[in-house]
Amino acid sequence: MNWIIPIAVALVLAGGFLFYYYRPKKQKRTESIYTHALNAMVQGDTRTALDHLRDVVKQDTSHIDAYLQMGDILREEGNAQAAVKIHQSLTVRPNLTNEIRRDIHQSLALDFEQIGHLNKARREAEIVLKLDRKNLWANEFLLKIFEDQRDWDRATQVTKSIQKLRQSQDPVQIARFLVFQGMDKLEKGQRKEAEAQFQKAIKTAPDFGLPYLRLGDLFAENRDLVKAIENWEKFALINPEDGRYVYSKIESALFDLGRFSEVEKFYERILEKDPSNLNALAKLANVLEEKGEHSNALNLVDDALTRNNGSIHAHLMKLKLSLHVSKPHELSNQIDDIIQLLTNPDEK
Repeated sequence: MNWIIPIAVALVLAGGFLFYYYRPKKQKRTESIYTHALNAMVQGDTRTALDHLRDVVKQDTSHIDAYLQMGDILREEGNAQAAVKIHQSLTVRPNLTNEIRRDIHQSLALDFEQIGHLNKARREAEIVLKLDRKNLWANEFLLKIFEDQRDWDRATQVTKSIQKLRQSQDPVQIARFLVFQGMDKLEKGQRKEAEAQFQKAIKTAPDFGLPYLRLGDLFAENRDLVKAIENWEKFALINPEDGRYVYSKIESALFDLGRFSEVEKFYERILEKDPSNLNALAKLANVLEEKGEHSNALNLVDDALTRNNGSIHAHLMKLKLSLHVSKPHELSNQIDDIIQLLTNPDEK
């Protein structure tokens, strides 16, 4: 019986040696392949990366990161449906950390967005926020979704969250959504509620022009032309480049009120703030011309040309005003100047 113990010891040692020698080397092998896959992704070789990732999951079905990357690559290649299947299969895996769960639902949100399932994309992003309350990506993703869905109330709330996370303030962005809410209420015939939203937008961002424009239009529809003019002028002063959209409205309203003589003063206020505003200058020149103040109109245009001789607009204005007072050769010279500007873009 004494021979049994040595044999048993020998068998144990032999088993231990065989286990050590033939032990699975999957972990080292799969991580090496996964590294190759990541390198291929960095180089933009998604085909090679996808092949490596498939090798990884064949050898190690518990490699969550490899599955995540596979789905992301498929989505980027336009196969979001396949990406959804891969990413959804990961949600039922046990013992996932919150960080991994966050990454899975973030990928699913992007998958659903690509195939146009915005409600599902929104729900996935909301899950990300439940897992990570201060997740900036999820807030910005939801903002884009709410904008696409014209859900301005939620867009406003998410914008406030984003600005808080970024530790920045942009009242104009919030005011813009308030205006959009007002426009939606207008479409539903809720005029008082719309006016309240526009006023709230002005209070939020007094230097933002859009609510003044919408409020002016609303007052005009209600035939309250005095308030309409007041708001249109504020819009024109805040947005000099876009002010031309309300010039005719203001002129018509002043005419209806019997106050057409105030048109000249309006354009003078615009030019006082923005002397280079050629649209306002052209309107003022027309007003002066209609009043018979031809010389003043022409002097106004000449003054504009001294500041901006390359403006085709100003040259055309001068040509128009000169038609009845200049000699043919003078008009011809003006036309030549305009042709020169048109054929030489650098001088426009």
